[in-house]
Amino acid sequence: MSESAAPAPSVAVAFHSGYGHTAVLAEAVRRGAADAGADVAFVPVDTITDEQWQRLDDADAIVFGSPTYMGGASAGFHTFAEATSKRFVEGRWADKLAAGFTNSASKSGDKSNTLAYFAALAAQHRMLWVSLGLAPGWNSTTASENDLNRLGFWAGAGAQTPMDGGTDTVHPADIATAEHLGARVARQAALLAAGRHALSATA
Repeated sequence: MSESAAPAPSVAVAFHSGYGHTAVLAEAVRRGAADAGADVAFVPVDTITDEQWQRLDDADAIVFGSPTYMGGASAGFHTFAEATSKRFVEGRWADKLAAGFTNSASKSGDKSNTLAYFAALAAQHRMLWVSLGLAPGWNSTTASENDLNRLGFWAGAGAQTPMDGGTDTVHPADIATAEHLGARVARQAALLAAGRHALSATA
């Protein structure tokens, strides 16, 4: 008798966007994960529903996203994070994968603080962090601002959009980097889902 195939991995993109720029990146993460074969839930956390909370609970991986405001994640994202406290106590997200992305107006903008906050939130939930998995781009005389990971972040995807620019000014390389992150998380989630499926089949 042949064994059943492992289910498609499930990835949730949980994000807050103040002016729409982070939403562009969230859509890129969603697209990258979906193109890599994942079932993706798109969750704007400032309007989260009970059904979307359930999608987060059921996901193999959650990708956190927020703009970086005043050196950290937005108040909207913090409100969501604090609302996960019951799940933290219950360990409901333990052993899920986690990753993150953020945007600011400055090329640095202290985005590393936001990514570190996401990683700390994931650790408190006993999740497993997935890094960006890209070497820095745009750091040599032969490099280009169109390189993937042009801003040189390791922990997650970092993007820069002019403070007076609309959503159409999100840099194409940053969008592509966010797509890469989504695909990387989906591939790792597929391995996780396949492993759990194999273990359940032998139980």
